[in-house]
Amino acid sequence: MGNRFPAQDRFADGAQFIDGRLRPGTSGRTHAVVDPATGDELLTYELAGEADVDAAVAAALAAFPGWAGATPGERSDALHRFAAVLAERAAEFAAAESLQCGKPIKLSTEFDVPGTVDNAAFFAGAARHLEGASAGEYSGDHTSYVRREPIGVVGSIAPWNYPLQMAAWKILPAVAAGNTIVLKPSELTPFTSLMFAQAAQEAGIPDGVINIVNGAGADAGERLVGHPDVVMTSFTGSTAVGKRVAEIATATVKRLHLELGGKAPFLVFDDADLEAAVQGAVAGALINTGQDCTAATRAYIQRPLYDAFVSAVAALMETVRLGDPFAPSTDMGPLISYAHRDRVAGIVDRARGYARVVTGGAAPDGAGLADGAYYRPTLVVDAAQDSEIVQSEIFGPVLVVLPFDSDDEGIRLANDTPYGLAASVWSRDVYRTGRATREIKAGCVWVNDHIPIISEMPHGGYKASGYGKDMSAYSFEEYTQVKHVMYDNTAVARKDWHRTIFGDRL
Repeated sequence: MGNRFPAQDRFADGAQFIDGRLRPGTSGRTHAVVDPATGDELLTYELAGEADVDAAVAAALAAFPGWAGATPGERSDALHRFAAVLAERAAEFAAAESLQCGKPIKLSTEFDVPGTVDNAAFFAGAARHLEGASAGEYSGDHTSYVRREPIGVVGSIAPWNYPLQMAAWKILPAVAAGNTIVLKPSELTPFTSLMFAQAAQEAGIPDGVINIVNGAGADAGERLVGHPDVVMTSFTGSTAVGKRVAEIATATVKRLHLELGGKAPFLVFDDADLEAAVQGAVAGALINTGQDCTAATRAYIQRPLYDAFVSAVAALMETVRLGDPFAPSTDMGPLISYAHRDRVAGIVDRARGYARVVTGGAAPDGAGLADGAYYRPTLVVDAAQDSEIVQSEIFGPVLVVLPFDSDDEGIRLANDTPYGLAASVWSRDVYRTGRATREIKAGCVWVNDHIPIISEMPHGGYKASGYGKDMSAYSFEEYTQVKHVMYDNTAVARKDWHRTIFGDRL
């Protein structure tokens, strides 16, 4: 398989990007980035410690006045140049992303990188559209208007499943609105976040506006969230870690955005196009080896279609090709690490005590796969609604299928987990789908599809899946401070309302 990206050469100066340059971390500890497809070490680097976080925040704080003072047009022009640099480097970004994550090159090339370029172009446009209420004389004696201002230094934390896209989702709306940022990616996948910041510098975005610290969550992450000069935290990751982030952020009264776990229901009514639903379920469950918070993880199939759906999904899953992430024919790569593969396998193995594994449920033993963190596409049936495999986020290539009878039951089951990030409904009946989209408690509900995202529309959850939005104008607004400005129009020294203070002395 081999190293398709020269990480050792590219990050010889270190894996922290602070105030416009690469530098080593100062925690005194190192981390080895491992190719999950082979087990090969790609880069060993010095992790960031608290001193590195402090330096990055100081750089962002120093850069803030100049960047916040730039006109929207100037920030927009810089982001348009940034999008162009990203597009020029598309192949390099795709190779680095596939290498560090183990994702198929066709996924990196056709989804991760183009989506990131599009996101940059979208926020380049959004930078010029800071909207507020119309100016007007709402009190009669005053003119009021709304300003949207940058809020300051943002400290964000991103996960390992889509490192490039998550960097874009965190950085772009923040800097488009005039803020500066320190991003802590996962220490497992540092490459493309660093490259993203370097591309921004090449596009003319000033040093200090975008800073990257690669360190462990317990020290670098917690220091970033709790830093007194950081005014907002945006976190994407597990619900358990999100609770800890919220605790730290609350202590310093920060603005907080949390995009947490998911357990997306895939609800198929008995009038659905069965072939479309089967295709959608397998694609939606296996994208990025199932390491997607919106992946289809629990399919509820109305009883008349249940047996046919299970049979067809099992057959289609068995055609999915595991292999070298850089081979064009590979459909699914490894999981991010051996530890994560073992966690996924453990959930499936425990489910054998109360459910049935129809296909998969094991690591492959084919040539070229034994050294990687691979796990076969897995279909599970006969599980109870309250079982671990139905209720817990697996984050792997595992789909559990359950039957339902009435529409009421199907919608109730779809809502019956702590999560509410995404869902899909499958039917030819517009009234059925309309009801389901109204009643399913999730931040995104697809109809007759599952997974597509677009820059213009928001991404974020209900319930234990968190709050706040990535992408779209809704995300952009979260990185601004709303200020009401009110001008007196009367030029009268003594106002009528002063009677509440001075009484008959007026």
